Amino acid sequence: MNENLPSPFHEGKILLLDKPLGWTSFDLVNKVRNSIRRKYHLKGKGIKVGHAGTLDPLATGLMIICTGRMTKQIDQFSGLDKSYSGTIVLGASTPSFDLEKEIDTHFPTEHITEEGIRETAKHFIGYQDQVPPLFSAKKIDGKRAYEFARKGEEVEIKTARIEIKSFEVTRIEMPEVDFIIHCSKGTYIRSIARDFGLALDSGAYLTNLRRTTIGKMDIKEATDVQEFLRLLQ
Repeated sequence: MNENLPSPFHEGKILLLDKPLGWTSFDLVNKVRNSIRRKYHLKGKGIKVGHAGTLDPLATGLMIICTGRMTKQIDQFSGLDKSYSGTIVLGASTPSFDLEKEIDTHFPTEHITEEGIRETAKHFIGYQDQVPPLFSAKKIDGKRAYEFARKGEEVEIKTARIEIKSFEVTRIEMPEVDFIIHCSKGTYIRSIARDFGLALDSGAYLTNLRRTTIGKMDIKEATDVQEFLRLLQ
């Protein structure tokens, strides 16, 4: 087979994939790119592949992967609203606001009631200035915030204007609180978990997170990554 033959992926495809737990967004892009390269015997990178919005390694769910000419649409997809489901644990906090780092502080929870949890969720709905996690891919002076965090360096992260369009509490079994959130682009659910704990005069961190929608695209339409790679070959 000749090298660098054009493929359907060069013309441009939009792939809806379900990111596995433990993978970075780059891992997913890299797997797709390398699989296409092998399939069509492409030299070097061979084809443009990019994602329209990151997911943390400890999160799963819907990711939009664009190839070829469709990579020009990435910014358009990145700006869409998103929905997430997950679990917040009350009464403790971690430096990363999730399970990437170990618990470093404990807080009382005896004063927290189910009614208080549901009322607090309502107060999060609307526009707000959110402080992103230090352990994040947020750029500061050209570097990712996590690069500073992993070196123990303190830096100031600017707030970002976001909108929480809905915040539904679906299960309360102390200290766990399950939720579904519909929000604007740029929202860090880990920061919502942190702020939720603070609003309850306690602490909180995220234990699991799953992205279920991006705009009108739903996780139900997504393909399991391993299944996609198998079908491609």
